[in-house]
Amino acid sequence: MAGLKELRTRIESIKSTQKITSAMKMVAAARLRKAQILTDSASAYSDGIVKILARAGAAAREHQKENLTVSEFMQSRENPQKYLLVVFTSDRGLCGSYNANVARVALQRIHELENAGKNVQVVCIGRKGRDIIRRFYADRITSCIEGVARKGASYAESSILAEKFCQSFLAKDFDVCEVVYSRFHSVMNREIKSVQFLPAVWSADTDEAPKIELVDGAEYEYEPQPEELVNCLVDNYIKAAFFAYVINAQASEQGARMTSMDNATRNAKDMIAKLTLKYNRMRQTSITTELIEIIAGAEAL
Repeated sequence: MAGLKELRTRIESIKSTQKITSAMKMVAAARLRKAQILTDSASAYSDGIVKILARAGAAAREHQKENLTVSEFMQSRENPQKYLLVVFTSDRGLCGSYNANVARVALQRIHELENAGKNVQVVCIGRKGRDIIRRFYADRITSCIEGVARKGASYAESSILAEKFCQSFLAKDFDVCEVVYSRFHSVMNREIKSVQFLPAVWSADTDEAPKIELVDGAEYEYEPQPEELVNCLVDNYIKAAFFAYVINAQASEQGARMTSMDNATRNAKDMIAKLTLKYNRMRQTSITTELIEIIAGAEAL
């Protein structure tokens, strides 16, 4: 029967798809594991820089009082009007609602800034984010950077990108740079955030400097002077912060893809089971019909 043949073809097709989604799930899991290791290592490094900056900054303010000169990357501009929004998404799909969720937060932030009378420009890191945002704000997108962390997140690669944004900040192409990315907590727990990148703040997540904890009243000695140390560490802090955005976005993407492919594999399994049951019933019906016809013909003779 034509129905049986079509069902067999469909079952084989779904089995092939199941093999592909299962393989993609394993690849995503392997990449996620690497990204998690990087996330943990980078977090420890970034936290260390923030603590040193906090201590050195407090010492510099105490040392220089009102004459403290800070790095240009830490100086907020008066009445900022030009905002740059850097949106982290993926270059490929098949990762559930990950890209749509990040783009939604970016669109909301663009709307808020424009309602406040700000001039907004958007840089998309990842093709999927550009495809969504340009439906609503095509004229705001200045560039799209593809292929970031294609072979895994690299500190050298992210540092080059961070330096480009820093140079644009010094050239006054924008007054404030904000980053919209997905903060990775676990495979099932990801938080879409919009944080300020430039001018640099003490922490990637808050504008407040962390409290300084001195062990047994210990005092720190700095060489060079604490104000020089702060300005030197700001560059490292900016690069570390941008690298954190990259690896969190990558871990979130791979986590979303692994979950999506796992769901697709399970759905394929369920569909195969249902179609196999339907195929067996149709086959049994066909056999029963043929038997009835044979018996009826024999009785007629």
